[in-house]
Amino acid sequence: MTTTVKARRTLARTAFYAAGALLSLAFLLPMVFMIVSSFKGKLQIFEDLESVRAFLPVGDVGLDNYQGLFSRVPLARFYVNSLLVSFLVVGLGLVINSLAAFGIARMRWRGQGIVMGVLIATLIVPFETLALPLLYWVNNLPYVSFATGTPELTTGWINTYAVQIVPFIANAFSIFLFVQFFKSIPREIDEAAFIDGAGFLTVYRRIVVPLSGPAFATSAILTFLPIWNSYLWPTMVVQEEGLRPLPVGLDYFFQSNTAEGVPWGQIMGYTTLVTLPIMVLFIVFQRSFVASVANSGIKG
Repeated sequence: MTTTVKARRTLARTAFYAAGALLSLAFLLPMVFMIVSSFKGKLQIFEDLESVRAFLPVGDVGLDNYQGLFSRVPLARFYVNSLLVSFLVVGLGLVINSLAAFGIARMRWRGQGIVMGVLIATLIVPFETLALPLLYWVNNLPYVSFATGTPELTTGWINTYAVQIVPFIANAFSIFLFVQFFKSIPREIDEAAFIDGAGFLTVYRRIVVPLSGPAFATSAILTFLPIWNSYLWPTMVVQEEGLRPLPVGLDYFFQSNTAEGVPWGQIMGYTTLVTLPIMVLFIVFQRSFVASVANSGIKG
């Protein structure tokens, strides 16, 4: 290899990394500005806008915005609601969607191709087109209420946690993802387990699940994100303040008046708290997420 070729490759690699660094900064700087500004007063935020100080925790910084935020709206309640709904949807979804995918990918029965085709077809249907029929459906379903202290059979799931959780447990994309990953596991492992007397549930629990960590991590992240950010559906089915999730609470926060004008510091604090769980989840499962997408994942 000549010196000229080596120099060109080094130059190309340097340009590639420089472009990657600039692209990363384009995504990271708004988040850094949001987090840093959440610790500054309103005047300090505007004073720092024209300099690099906007991205540094310097000047008049403190936790006043967060203290004002918690005293202004029931943020802790909104946070608990979002965490409860998101983790239940993710947890129950991982079990049910992976079991459904196991039945499609590892068991032989007539109509597997049709079922898989219908699942894939549902991926192109936007939720907005299903929202009104779904609202009518859940509003006419029977529901056991404990409002009076004793079980009472009523109709309609409006203003409940169930209406925010149950319709989103089964997820066509998660099933598709699990099917693709489960198909990559050699079937000889199943056959060896059957010879040893294992059943399908034993194969699922002791063989397929331990080998599918990246698929579970990817499904957890991709399920958590839309549920955590969900706004349209909770707005339609939840009117009680105590059941509102964080995105709907943000709307409630904007509607609450203040004599100080727009509280930009508190807005940055609210959005930082909304973003924080997503960042933590991605950092924790980053390696599994990348491995799943790269090795199995979303290939057809």
